[in-house]
Amino acid sequence: MPKHGKNFVNADSKIEKEKTLTPREALELVKNVSFAKFDETVEVHLRTGLDPRQADQQVRDVVVLPHGLGKTVRVMVFAQGEAAAAARAAGADFVADSDEAINKIQQGWTDFDVSIATMDMMGKVGRLGRILGPRNLMPNPKAGTVVQPADIAAAIDQVKAGRVEFRLDKTANIHVPIGKVSFSVDALYENMAALMTAIRRAKPSGAKGIYIRKVTVTSTMGPGVKVEPNSAMVMGTSQV
Repeated sequence: MPKHGKNFVNADSKIEKEKTLTPREALELVKNVSFAKFDETVEVHLRTGLDPRQADQQVRDVVVLPHGLGKTVRVMVFAQGEAAAAARAAGADFVADSDEAINKIQQGWTDFDVSIATMDMMGKVGRLGRILGPRNLMPNPKAGTVVQPADIAAAIDQVKAGRVEFRLDKTANIHVPIGKVSFSVDALYENMAALMTAIRRAKPSGAKGIYIRKVTVTSTMGPGVKVEPNSAMVMGTSQV
């Protein structure tokens, strides 16, 4: 078991391990025990009751966080012609509209956070699967990152505004960033509420038993804080 530093141990001592809190209480505690010298990311970790091996129990969707992620998102766009011009006008950081740009990525350059492609470019983008796939940078229709040329500006705007993809991993967990420690509790709460609303809507048809078993919020360097699952699952509804 890895040995934690003094700051982590001190922060961890302020958390009652067996106690589950309301989402707002948990977010307040995460902010209070944060100790890093940089602006840590606040994350939500969900333990599901799903079986990742089953095709009808997959979860993959996107959510636009109302307060964004608090970081600059570098966007690569694969487009050509008018769509490439529209991407540049919409604020894309990089536009791959030539074989030269695609070859650069084939050689290992991936200095961007999200990639978006128009449908007519997917034949070329497909060649980059071995580079983009392992880094979760491959454009995907389910994530809203493969679009019609006319929709490229709107897709860039959404990504820049704080659109986040979430998906079930091989261990039946979902991990999603929802902002920075420097955010107010209200902003973090509203971002988490938007996420949990999207999680509810993304419940797969093959789900059996309890959908979300455990909910934990944490910061990049800090200890996890347990959230009462039922309270988390009604966030964003009139019940809260």
